[in-house]
Amino acid sequence: MLTDYIKAAMKKAKYKMIEDPNPFFGEVPELPGVWANAATLEDCRDELQEVVEGWIILSLQLGHDIPVLNRINLTSSKARQRRIRKPVEAG
Repeated sequence: MLTDYIKAAMKKAKYKMIEDPNPFFGEVPELPGVWANAATLEDCRDELQEVVEGWIILSLQLGHDIPVLNRINLTSSKARQRRIRKPVEAG
């Protein structure tokens, strides 16, 4: 499931050239903050995949929601429960 999610994320990647010593820029718009740049397109893709993997691991560790891609839901059940059970404010 994790491998399928990473593949789905990489299929959604967008690439462009930027004015930089490492001119190839890639991002996955569905995953906030996930981007990479490198000297070659191949290196940019490799770096972007590593960023996606790290982003998923950190999101899971912190209990953050992870966007569903291709009907693959990686958000932990603990994070879903927190979203459902919101604290009641005293008033």
